[in-house]
Amino acid sequence: MKDPETLLMKLHYFASKLEFLIDKHNQDQMVGYYSELEEVIDDYSSFITNSENENQWHNLEQTYEISLLIEKLRKISANCVKIMEKYWALKYLHETEEMTDYFRNIEVCIEKELSGFPITNKSKVLVVGSGPFPITLLSIAKRTGAKVFGIDIDDEAILLGRQVAAKLGNHTIQIENKSVNELQSIQQISHIIFSSTVNCKYDILEQLHNLTKKDVMIAMRYGNALKSLFNYPMETVDATKWRIVEQIAVPQGVFDIALYQKV
Repeated sequence: MKDPETLLMKLHYFASKLEFLIDKHNQDQMVGYYSELEEVIDDYSSFITNSENENQWHNLEQTYEISLLIEKLRKISANCVKIMEKYWALKYLHETEEMTDYFRNIEVCIEKELSGFPITNKSKVLVVGSGPFPITLLSIAKRTGAKVFGIDIDDEAILLGRQVAAKLGNHTIQIENKSVNELQSIQQISHIIFSSTVNCKYDILEQLHNLTKKDVMIAMRYGNALKSLFNYPMETVDATKWRIVEQIAVPQGVFDIALYQKV
């Protein structure tokens, strides 16, 4: 990118492409467009992790119109990822499918996340916003042997997530449509991971202070600056309840991670 105006043009291009694909999905006309969706999401992931674009981002005047565009892109990109994950889960259930660049990027982020988030086979891990292809749950269960739980508000995502886990032979993963205060096991949870696209994640964090045990560890995925185009950014927390113990930057990852513990 040579200047902020060129970057802004690229943002409008992505907004147009993503809106077009969402319209096709809403009209039940996505057949024939899934490959294009994967390509756009991969390009979008590469765009927000490009350091040159990050430099131009800081030179972009943050007007009200830009703020609206950021919110729009964050919302529609998350929607498109959900559509892609559902499609990918369905394909995986019927045939072996290679990972896209987006999913490979997520795996890199998970590896970085786990480096500062010690999970063992004695741990009980909850993922908030587990999605239709619950790659975080699957990765943690496979790598650590921990008992893992997922919650999501999308019934189709829950069904697909359960089926993907079952196909992989992991019947210990539990995925439900419940809020954190409805989980019977919440007092036993040792680690909680928030998806970066959960818009109310800091509201849920506030609820968790009274629901969880004293030594619970929280991994909050977020995206600031250019990465806020794909993720909800970090927010200030109540310093009497939570403290940041580490921030894990993933330069080539689509999100970064903040680790919290109770004060």
